[in-house]
Amino acid sequence: MDGIFLDYDDPLFGVIVFFIIVFVASFLTYSYNIYKEKVARSEYKELLNRFGIGNLDEADYVHLYKTYNLPFDSILLLATSFVYKGDYNKSISIYLTLLEHVQDKVKKEELLELLGTTYFKGGFLKRSVDIFLKLLEFSPRNQTALKYLLICYEKLKEYDKAFDVLESLKELNIDTKEEKIYILLLKIINDPLLTFEKKTYQVLQIYSSEPKTARVVAQYLLTYNKELFWKNVTTFNLINILDLLWYINFNDIDFDVVKSNEFLEQIYAAKGYLICDKASHIVDLDILALLYTHNKELRQKVDLGFEFVCNNCKKIHPMYESRCPHCHTILSLGTKAKLIKRIKIEENISLQ
Repeated sequence: MDGIFLDYDDPLFGVIVFFIIVFVASFLTYSYNIYKEKVARSEYKELLNRFGIGNLDEADYVHLYKTYNLPFDSILLLATSFVYKGDYNKSISIYLTLLEHVQDKVKKEELLELLGTTYFKGGFLKRSVDIFLKLLEFSPRNQTALKYLLICYEKLKEYDKAFDVLESLKELNIDTKEEKIYILLLKIINDPLLTFEKKTYQVLQIYSSEPKTARVVAQYLLTYNKELFWKNVTTFNLINILDLLWYINFNDIDFDVVKSNEFLEQIYAAKGYLICDKASHIVDLDILALLYTHNKELRQKVDLGFEFVCNNCKKIHPMYESRCPHCHTILSLGTKAKLIKRIKIEENISLQ
């Protein structure tokens, strides 16, 4: 019977005790890790729930990034979602907070790029400029930074700086010919030292060499010299400025010029200003003209509306802009007319 029991000095006893200790230690470690993971998942779930209702603090993102090793791209996706919601200040705060903790150069560049574009979308142009200039200090060939910097300087009317950016883009083998002409046109129009006569001469010179500037030139002439606009009206693509022609005040229309151009006659027949029995290639104009003749009551309920389609990205915009708000291509919006229900202003005015 003595052989059944192990003596404390028996080597086999020591091996058994060792394995017992290892097993207990492993079990305790495993149990502790499960408990720790359970707590972590609970905290993580709580943070995500808070994010779902838009209550994450900036520090929470850093906490997710540093404590739970949430991928950097996932953090950016969470933060960038605020941009799509229009909460630019929230996104900006998150990017700024992350910048304090991220050391990797590539990640810092990505954060600065996102921060600069978010400042831009939020209308903080000066801050956007500062961020993109900072980004270009250690990444001088960053095309996104240069392109946004160009647009910022354009909007801020700092045209000489815009020309400097165009030179940098040219060095990167990017075609800047049209951009240069466009910026030059804006600089001339907004130059306070040029006389009106010199401005008009130079504007028309640019238009003669670059027809794509037609819309900008037409708007300029309609604002400052309607007589000269009507002298040059037939040189424009009338379809692309149809909305401008449609909204001109009756007293500002040169009907001598109108009667010498069939399409202009059709436009103002649709407005009810004159009679024209010739059909146009825009069906909506013909419908409005016919309604004036056959159903004036119905004609008072409909009108011509406009939308603008970018020839580059194909996005539709309710208002014309010289630079597409979506893809930022210059002079790319085409005009499209459509029938709409007329809204009477007096219906929306309270009588109380």
